[in-house]
Amino acid sequence: MRSVFRGMTVAAALAATSPWAHSAFAADATEATYGRIAGDVGIAVGAGAVAAHRFRAEGEVRLRYLDTAGVFVTYEDGFGDASASEATRLLAAGLELRPFFLFRWLRGFEVHRAWFDLAVDSLGLELGAWTSLVQDGALQSAQGLQAGVGLELPIEPAASGPWIGLHGGIRWGARALTIGRFDDEGDRSVYLAVTLAWHQIVAAHVVDLGDRAPQ
Repeated sequence: MRSVFRGMTVAAALAATSPWAHSAFAADATEATYGRIAGDVGIAVGAGAVAAHRFRAEGEVRLRYLDTAGVFVTYEDGFGDASASEATRLLAAGLELRPFFLFRWLRGFEVHRAWFDLAVDSLGLELGAWTSLVQDGALQSAQGLQAGVGLELPIEPAASGPWIGLHGGIRWGARALTIGRFDDEGDRSVYLAVTLAWHQIVAAHVVDLGDRAPQ
């Protein structure tokens, strides 16, 4: 994993010194990051609601490296009984990729409008797995995969601060993945989550972990 992080950092450094990146720095590209390179790790903690076949409360934690790639964990709770196929509680985790920030910043494509730049750069793809408890006479577990997209809107013109998050996609259950049956929500469902989150950029020195000073 450390080699992946090193590769991303080296790629960013090489791109920054290339001719087509010169215009970004000439136009004060550091300011156009709005604090996103003040550290190497971004932490987002939020809460909100998710709509599928029913509404559930949701909490989430997201960790991102260079505001580009990371992991997420979300928890949903319906706080009550559900039908035979509806999830009462659901836990999901996976990977997130947001490719636009480094590409737009290093090429000088940021328009220096904080809300617009931050929102566009937040577009990302999400892939993960979920497990839930469903009501069918007695509580029993179900598992599957999910794929989705995310968009986040800053409330303030800065990377660190309050954000509104929109995350949606499709979830597939084990039966749908193995035999292609789609009889109920447990087989396939569409979800949309709306959250209010706090984002914080920190200097975790992830790339430097394990490095040794030269002898």
